[in-house]
Amino acid sequence: MSITDSALAIEAAQAGAEVVRSQYGSSLARVQKTGGDFATSADVEAEKAILDVVRTARPHDVVVAEESGRTGTAGNGRTWLVDPLCGTLNYAVQSMLTSVNVGLRTGTHVAVAASADPFTREVFWTDGSAAHVRRDGRDERLAPSAESRLVDVNLDPPFPHRNVFLAARMLADDGFIEQFRPRVVSTTLAVAWVAAGRRAAYVTDGHHLGDSVHFAAGIALCEAAGCVVTGIDGQPIRAGGNGLVVAADERTHAALLTLIRQQRTGRD
Repeated sequence: MSITDSALAIEAAQAGAEVVRSQYGSSLARVQKTGGDFATSADVEAEKAILDVVRTARPHDVVVAEESGRTGTAGNGRTWLVDPLCGTLNYAVQSMLTSVNVGLRTGTHVAVAASADPFTREVFWTDGSAAHVRRDGRDERLAPSAESRLVDVNLDPPFPHRNVFLAARMLADDGFIEQFRPRVVSTTLAVAWVAAGRRAAYVTDGHHLGDSVHFAAGIALCEAAGCVVTGIDGQPIRAGGNGLVVAADERTHAALLTLIRQQRTGRD
């Protein structure tokens, strides 16, 4: 029997997570990228493991992966988006805050996705209709909640919209301090945590994040879980919205957009 797309995303993410887990704490070769960024040998090997799983089951699909780029030329409208180790800098200094992200875009929409935590061995996944976490072989439905008031904010550059929004300015805003408690995880695992109710929200700057190998899986999870997902300008993430605001509920989302808009007003 053919494996479903959601089961394949889970299997691929787990394969990558196994590599990440097995190489943790070892001496890692580094591959330098542009802008001072780098990958480790664990990134490369995890990506190979993921691609082996996907290619075996779906040889005619296109794959866009963080380290190897685009492979495949099929025109079937199916593209796998692979980030084999999100949180490379964390991992390189032996911090266990990382994730392995696999998503499937069909047409213009990413619905099927899996985001694996290599160290808790949890896999957050969606088939497009609902979002779950798999733990010890059992699935639990994800339920977003803003109760914690914890908001994860990405402080990593670049900041393409710094003239109208800068995360560091928001953290110093009295309105933010009164309502929320900031966290900085520096991996898109925190996006999955919004879907799971472990964060009230996640905020980052950036361009075209709906199709990003880093963010596509987490966005799909949050949408399936019922979170509010837009750009920092309040526009739908796949309609040209810039940056990303993912919130557990409308109230939290509105509060964050207000804080962001105040930055724009204060600089006009």
